[in-house]
Amino acid sequence: MTDVLIAVEVCALTFVFGYVGMLLQKLLPEAHMTTGSRDMIGAIMGLITLLLALVLGTLVGSAYGFFASQKANIETLSARAIQLDMALEQYGPEADPLRHGLAAAIKGSYKMIWGGGDADPNAMRVDAYLPNLKMLNQGVAALSPKTPGQTQLMGTIGVNVGIIEQTRLLMSLQLASPVSWPLLDIVVSWALLLFCGFGILSRLNSTSVVALLVGAFSVGSAVFLILELNQPFNGFFRIPSAAVEETIKAIGG
Repeated sequence: MTDVLIAVEVCALTFVFGYVGMLLQKLLPEAHMTTGSRDMIGAIMGLITLLLALVLGTLVGSAYGFFASQKANIETLSARAIQLDMALEQYGPEADPLRHGLAAAIKGSYKMIWGGGDADPNAMRVDAYLPNLKMLNQGVAALSPKTPGQTQLMGTIGVNVGIIEQTRLLMSLQLASPVSWPLLDIVVSWALLLFCGFGILSRLNSTSVVALLVGAFSVGSAVFLILELNQPFNGFFRIPSAAVEETIKAIGG
């Protein structure tokens, strides 16, 4: 909901600045709106347009890249969890407590993120699940292979546990600070200046107002995309749960 409010505020501010620009155009003396002055304003607006397009497009692309990266991490965790469960199953009954703990952890994560409502951001922090990772390491270390087959499986178990831990830690560290707010503030300020300049170069009429509304909506929706894609486990653009659901089915959950 906060992202929606921010996007609406940006949209409203952009429209207001454009409308103020149109009002200023009517108030400015004719000497200030000569061909040379209009050319100067148009050139500066062109420069700001280029900067805004480049940086805003980069921010949207970066946000989608972050979203895709988190989705890939989820798929990696799911694949490694299935491989780990198979290795533990082959190891024998001694590994059953680890299998049950793995299944419970996956179900808990699924319920927290896709069980309804927004996931608690604090639950995604490193310190929130670090004790579980330590318990997993202790459980693996407690396994005492008695046959050559079990000894061989210990390598597979260790590799998968290591990748699961590394991927999970990487996800949380990336989620710690996904949005550069100063950069986003600068981009929004460029949009406000740009629309004010557009207003100065335009006449106040219904067509200009409608065009201004469309442009303001575009800027606001771009900000909304940036904020939402940087929160892949909350809000409107949530990562699909198919990979985790398939994992729960595969491990007998």
